[in-house]
Amino acid sequence: MKSNIKKIGVFTSGGDAPGMNAAIRAVVRAGAYYEKTVVGIRSGYDGLLRGDFREMGPRDVSNIIHRGGTILKSARSDEFRTEEGRAKAYENIKAAGIDGLIAIGGDGTFAGAHAFYKEYGIPIIGIPGTIDNDLVGTDYTIGYDTATNTAVNAIDAIRDTASSHDRLFFIEVMGRDAGFIAVRSALATGAEAMLIPEKKTTVDRLLQILEYGTVNKKSSSLVVVAEGANEGSSISLKEEVDRRTNEQYDSKVTILGHLQRGGKPTCFDRILASRMGVLAVEGLMEGQQDVMVGLINRKVRYTTLLTAINGEREIDEELLRVGNILAI
Repeated sequence: MKSNIKKIGVFTSGGDAPGMNAAIRAVVRAGAYYEKTVVGIRSGYDGLLRGDFREMGPRDVSNIIHRGGTILKSARSDEFRTEEGRAKAYENIKAAGIDGLIAIGGDGTFAGAHAFYKEYGIPIIGIPGTIDNDLVGTDYTIGYDTATNTAVNAIDAIRDTASSHDRLFFIEVMGRDAGFIAVRSALATGAEAMLIPEKKTTVDRLLQILEYGTVNKKSSSLVVVAEGANEGSSISLKEEVDRRTNEQYDSKVTILGHLQRGGKPTCFDRILASRMGVLAVEGLMEGQQDVMVGLINRKVRYTTLLTAINGEREIDEELLRVGNILAI
C-alpha cells in the first residue's frame, strides 16, 4: 500500500539518547530526497500542543550527526496524556498540514503515539531512541551502544583506583526496568558481579562471590548494579554488605547517573540512527502506520507500537553464563 503523505512531522520525546540528532538528520534529508516537506516539532508532545513547528531542510541538520542530545529538545507532557490535550495537538497538526509523524523515543513516547493514532488515525512511525535497549522489535535501540561504552570507560577508570587501594566498588548504571547496560558493561569490564531487575541475586550469593575473590587474592572487586535491581540500590547494597561483614571490605559507591545519556554517539549509533531515519520516512511512504521501525539480524522489521512497548525483551542468558565463568 502506498500513501500520499506530503508533509512529515518529526519529534523527540522522553529521555534523550545519543544518536537522536543523527536520526533527525536522516529523517530531514530522506524527506528532502523523496521531495517531502519535513517539519521539526520542538519539545516532543509539548511542542504538538503549542504548535511549535518549523520546516527543516538538509542544511538545517548540517553538522549534528556527531552531537549528543537532541536539537529538537525533549520534554514530558502531562497534558498530552488527556483526551483534551490530544485533541488540541490534532488541531495544530491539521492546521499545519502535517499528514504523517515520526516519533523518536522509548516506551512512553510510543504509548502516546499509539493513543494518538487510535483516536485520530494520523500515520505514525516510531524510531527506537532509548539507552535502555528494552523495546521488542529491534536488536538495538539508538543510544544503547553509546551509553554502554560510556559506562565501560567509567568503570575501567574506577578499576584503576579500586586496584590501587584493594577496594570494593558498587557502580550503579542506568536501567530502572532493564539490565542491558549493566550486563554488557559488567562483562566488558570484568566485574565480579552484576545485579539486574530481570534476575534475582541474593545478598548471600553476592557475599559468596566477594569471599571467593578474597580467598583467591583478588586486588579489587567491582559490582555493577542496575538502578532497578531487585536487591536494592547501590547504596543500600553497600550498607548491607558492610553490616553483614562488619565492614571487612573498604567499599565505595559510584553512581554514573546521567553521564550515560550524554556524549558523542558511537559509530554504531550514528549508522543505526541514519538507517532507521531513512527507513521511517520510506515506511510512511509505503503506508506503514502505528509501528516502530527496527533491525533484527540486520533486516528491517516493522513492529506494532503496542508490541514494541508491551512485549518482554529478554536478557541474553549466554552473556550471564559467560560473565559467571570469567568472574573467578
